[in-house]
Amino acid sequence: MDLKKVMYALIAVAVLLAGALAYIWYEKSSLVKELNLEKDELTSQMIALQNDYAALSSDYDTINSQLDSSREEVSQLIERIQKTEATNRSKIRQYEKELGTLRSIMRNYIVQIDSLNTLNKKLTADAAAARREAAESRRQSEELSKTVEGLSEQVAVGAVIKARGLRLEAYNSSDKVTDRSSRVVRMLATLSLVENDLAPKGPIRVYIRVKDPDGVLLTNSTKRTFECEGEPMICSASREVDYQGKEVELSIYLNEISEYAKGIYTVEAYTEQSKLGSAELMLR
Repeated sequence: MDLKKVMYALIAVAVLLAGALAYIWYEKSSLVKELNLEKDELTSQMIALQNDYAALSSDYDTINSQLDSSREEVSQLIERIQKTEATNRSKIRQYEKELGTLRSIMRNYIVQIDSLNTLNKKLTADAAAARREAAESRRQSEELSKTVEGLSEQVAVGAVIKARGLRLEAYNSSDKVTDRSSRVVRMLATLSLVENDLAPKGPIRVYIRVKDPDGVLLTNSTKRTFECEGEPMICSASREVDYQGKEVELSIYLNEISEYAKGIYTVEAYTEQSKLGSAELMLR
């Protein structure tokens, strides 16, 4: 009886030990399975982060260089996770912390890139506005220059001295007006310089050019040359007057012409600025 009791007791102990071992094996298998699941989840998160880093880009060389460095860290971390046993809890926890750090770094990159893009857009908008303002300033300056140029031209045109009432008459030796060519001893051109406040004040010389019926310019010993609008000319006679912007009447004599033929004589009056006018005289 005692031997049977001992044997039964040993069998009971063996059954209990087998049950305990089976329970321990089951628990260990469940734990290893859970750890492998955690490792797989961590690996999946790292791969997702790697894809996020791959999709992130910027227009700035410094940030791109930092991104390349962080991408390399993510790749190396994935390799280390894949080589580490799931049961190495300390390593897995370390990799989880590194994953969190790399996520924080990525968020900082996103903030930096967004800030720089916003600043770049503002700078671009400011530059475009500055270009528009510069273009508008140039346009206004060009318009002002054209206006000033136009006004200057108007002033220049308005400053030209003009004349009225140009007339040519012939006189005989008795100093009386005549239309007989055989009796003419001199000619007289008369005209008035009109009032012009814009015209330059001071002495001004008026020139006359008298041509005979054949178109030959009449000249004497007092002839002189002048320029009108850059063109050199010879005058028949001239006279200087003091012009102060008010109307001035003047007469210019042409003497020392040996003879006068029958026909139509023309007279043209000039200043060095412009032609003042023309008139005709018929001698018979």
